[in-house]
Amino acid sequence: MLGAAMASASAIAVHGLRVRRGGNPVLRDLSFDVASGRVTGLLGPSGCGKTTLMRAIVGVQVVEAGRVEVLGAPAGSRPLRARVGYLTQAPSVYGDLTVRENLRFFGRVLGVREGRADETIETVALGPHASRVVSSLSGGQRARVSLATALLGEPQLLVLDEPTVGLDPVLRRDLWATFAELAAAGTTLLVSSHVMEEAEHCDELLLMREGRLLAVESPEGLRQRTGRRQLDEAFLALIEAEAGEA
Repeated sequence: MLGAAMASASAIAVHGLRVRRGGNPVLRDLSFDVASGRVTGLLGPSGCGKTTLMRAIVGVQVVEAGRVEVLGAPAGSRPLRARVGYLTQAPSVYGDLTVRENLRFFGRVLGVREGRADETIETVALGPHASRVVSSLSGGQRARVSLATALLGEPQLLVLDEPTVGLDPVLRRDLWATFAELAAAGTTLLVSSHVMEEAEHCDELLLMREGRLLAVESPEGLRQRTGRRQLDEAFLALIEAEAGEA
């Protein structure tokens, strides 16, 4: 019963969030909760505000109005730094260090247990490349190094911005399996993507368009709501319904 209660609690609570950039509205009065211990997909077309929303959740985005709480504390507050892992779209590691050197360096910064760096290298399937300098890796491999750094501290919340972009289908499948395993062990994951087929791997979906939240649904709930079996068609049905109500 305790595990079920923890899974139903909110890891992220967003209330009336508004963000402007360059005088233009980017996020328009968003309100939603993200349940703990689940994989929640943040999906929508490029430019709809997904990255800005993730930045607000990790506390690095200036907001115009609203409130964002993460693990019971204001977003970006000091106590959250060791509890939240954040993967940006651009790789955020040192190109002149090897994969293993990067992970050991960030591990020392975070104070993680011995051997954790090598564990995360294996988790993201970079074992054969651990001794290679990061600048010599492919774009997808560099992204996996960044993902490994986000996993180092065994955070309670992982915020992953397009983590599977540029990866081959087998690695994407394996990463989604890893995400499911992390959630089963109690980690909360918020994973963004502009590819609707990846919604199949999520427990819950936040569907965005033009800075607005169209729906908060499970994949099956979205199918039932729209009467469409394919999730990309279901998303289009939501857009059409919204246009019809405008």
